[in-house]
Amino acid sequence: LLDYCKERGWEVTKIYQDDGFSGLNQRRPDLQRLLDDVKSKKINLVITKDFSRLGRNHLETGNLLEDYFPRYGCRYIAINDAIDTMYDNNEMAPFKGIMNEMYSRDISKKVHSSYAMQAKLGIYTGTVAPFGYLKDPDKKGHLIIDEETAPFMRLIFEWAKAGKGANYIQRRLEEMKVPCPAWWSRTRGFRNQVTRWEVQDPENGRFVWDTSII
Repeated sequence: LLDYCKERGWEVTKIYQDDGFSGLNQRRPDLQRLLDDVKSKKINLVITKDFSRLGRNHLETGNLLEDYFPRYGCRYIAINDAIDTMYDNNEMAPFKGIMNEMYSRDISKKVHSSYAMQAKLGIYTGTVAPFGYLKDPDKKGHLIIDEETAPFMRLIFEWAKAGKGANYIQRRLEEMKVPCPAWWSRTRGFRNQVTRWEVQDPENGRFVWDTSII
């Protein structure tokens, strides 16, 4: 895309990327920033590699193509799909939009179906093992007991079995100064998450448990 702009002498004002977001989600942060910049006349040309990069919701992308961009005097180009709002040759754009959405929804169904099947087979697919467990280094999708945190998990289970609520369990864990799951994952290099309590109190924040986690 940068070479494409350079060849035509167009200034690249900003690059917008929404990695990790579904194309069906039109509330993607960088897409919203792009639309705000179009509205405020900071940019007058939007270029994507193909039409699906703008989005995979055909109604929303159709609205952007036919109403939003023209309303604010912004040209849109999808290079691989030969879409350019400067010219009146974009008859295929609505059909491409529908196909993009159908493709995205089909992939989503297949992914969810795959996860459901693995769950039925007892295969763990999460990124980080649940508190009290570790991923088995010798068998993908298999969990093993984490002997360091399992005693706390057993306590939580016994308290819950005895009818104690989340608030009671939270108080007991904090009285015992048991670090929260986020602390365990971070110190072991599984995640970089820091809870808001750790930010507020670096010394004791790790001992604060969230009842939603419990």
